[in-house]
Amino acid sequence: MWHFDSELGGLSATLSGVERWLLPAACLLCDESLSSGDADALICDLCRVRWRPIPDPVCERCGQPRLKDLECRLCAAWPAGLSRVRSAVWLEGSAREAVHRLKYDGWPRASEAMALAMQRLEPLTAGVSLIPVPLGRKRRRQRGYNQSDCIAAALGACTGLPVRAELLERARETPTQTALTPEERHANLTGAFRSGPVAGLRLVLIDDVFTTGATLAAAAAALTASGAARVEAVTFARAVTELGMGS
Repeated sequence: MWHFDSELGGLSATLSGVERWLLPAACLLCDESLSSGDADALICDLCRVRWRPIPDPVCERCGQPRLKDLECRLCAAWPAGLSRVRSAVWLEGSAREAVHRLKYDGWPRASEAMALAMQRLEPLTAGVSLIPVPLGRKRRRQRGYNQSDCIAAALGACTGLPVRAELLERARETPTQTALTPEERHANLTGAFRSGPVAGLRLVLIDDVFTTGATLAAAAAALTASGAARVEAVTFARAVTELGMGS
């Protein structure tokens, strides 16, 4: 038995060495050489430390930082269903580059560093299931994978929470959101998602970036309409915006 286990351990070490040889020798974000302490990470410790966390206090519902006691305007018009959203870091500098590497440059394992930054966000509690926000078929075919699936899988691995991607799907393709106002984003996504059987479940949506919350709100509306007990969300990054502040 010892000999068998020893052989397995040797094989595992060999495979890890081969994987390291195939992976880039430098950090994806800063191009500095990866140290032995970075293990098989694609993003070095220094780049992760530079990611700027979202500061307290934040809006209880949407997680947007607040100024004093001013009312949050970002989530005031959200439909019922999405109870709480939290994000790990601001979408700037190397955090923005990490998202770009994940979504457009074919590096799905960049999600592992993102998950480490997200793993202690408040909605990730015992008893919840993780639901990656689904991509439309066209975008998934173009990218080869869904970045939210990657983040959800990495979060599931480091938190032990189950991933239930089969419980939510895109009901229709939607035009890009980039140039739309917050109101147009919500209208663009109305009816965009279809839920599976979720009655009584506590769910946490997983996505890469929070901008206005339109995508998360539309997905949550589909899940709550199918009987989900509670729907929350976490994202890796949050766009730097003043939309959440009262005037």
